[in-house]
Amino acid sequence: MTRMKILHTADWHIGKKLDNFSRLDEQRLVLEEICEIAEREAVDAIVIAGDLFDNFNPSSEATELLYSTLHRLSANGTRAVIAIAGNHDSPERIQVPDALAKVCGILFVGFPNTEVKPFCTQGQVEIVKTAPGFIEIKLPNAAFPLRILHTPYANEQRLKTFLGVEESEEALRIHLQEHWQMLADRYLDDRGFNLLATHLFVMQKGGEMPEEPDDERPILHIGGAQAIYTENFPKQVHYIALGHLHRFHQVDKVPAPAVYSSSPLAYSFSEANQHKYVILIEAETGKLIGYKPVELLKGKKLRRNSFHGIDEAIEWLGEHQEDLIELTIISDNYLEASDKKRLLDAHSGIVQIIPQVKRSEVADTSSEVDLSLSMEKLFQEYFKSKNKGQEPSEGLMEVFREVLGSEAE
Repeated sequence: MTRMKILHTADWHIGKKLDNFSRLDEQRLVLEEICEIAEREAVDAIVIAGDLFDNFNPSSEATELLYSTLHRLSANGTRAVIAIAGNHDSPERIQVPDALAKVCGILFVGFPNTEVKPFCTQGQVEIVKTAPGFIEIKLPNAAFPLRILHTPYANEQRLKTFLGVEESEEALRIHLQEHWQMLADRYLDDRGFNLLATHLFVMQKGGEMPEEPDDERPILHIGGAQAIYTENFPKQVHYIALGHLHRFHQVDKVPAPAVYSSSPLAYSFSEANQHKYVILIEAETGKLIGYKPVELLKGKKLRRNSFHGIDEAIEWLGEHQEDLIELTIISDNYLEASDKKRLLDAHSGIVQIIPQVKRSEVADTSSEVDLSLSMEKLFQEYFKSKNKGQEPSEGLMEVFREVLGSEAE
């Protein structure tokens, strides 16, 4: 029996920076790696579950990288590529290239009620059935169809405009459950492979709430609902392709594996030391054979570490010259400019240096000010009152004396 192969990926965030560090060159490398995996595994379709871009107005370089990558993935219209909008994407912008994209078998889904019109590419990727939120695709090398329930990210305004959902605690869950169940009852049976793709915050009801990345825009309160529960998905689906959370994990196994594929790169230091993946899905008629994460190896690693001494930190930096670094320096006084320069000279990929001053005895918090003290002493006492008793560094005092001297002149 012929098996179908599908590649699930998400959260590309093309154009995203880490502070002032551009990641575009790394993104080119890792997206090329994804293309190589698709070609090596001879996949029949690719599903990208949202956050194609990092913002609503991506640069021309980011846009070109997305389109060139999707064109390669489509293999001249012989492979289906389905890309839905995430909370970082402009749905209008995602659907702009729709007419040209269809020629290559690339389907962009920007809005919750998007209906893809039937078409067939020269490579015989054919959309045979459609409805708002649903497509059925006939693939050239598969003996059975791929059915996809597609739900891009929807904020409160989009929910009101396109879905007619009112704001209440359960409104989004109830609407989506009913919407998915209606489509499942009408179009999903065991004569094809049934996949649901969405960009939402998904968890088990009553389970532990997954953490969102530090710099990810929270979508915990879409339409007033905190999260979509796995029990809201219809039992007819065989796999649930999720986007939004950047860590690979299976949220639940019931009614089907609900999987966050992870982002292809670590995009914040909360993701330091995470492994990144795409998901290779294998299916037969009416069932999931299995899925496996395929690790992505391209791009820089993000590392964070803490040190009490500058020399110790510089030695560690020398061991991780190819990585991007968040460094915490723990000391009795604030970091001197000369020490910061030594660190920056030792490594070109330091994104952040965080000085962490040890707690010391808290200075007298009395509101009374002894005006008989010198200006220098008054400044020291003020600094201590604002910094939990910490004495200002000698470097800072020298700057204060310079300012005081110039004013006196």
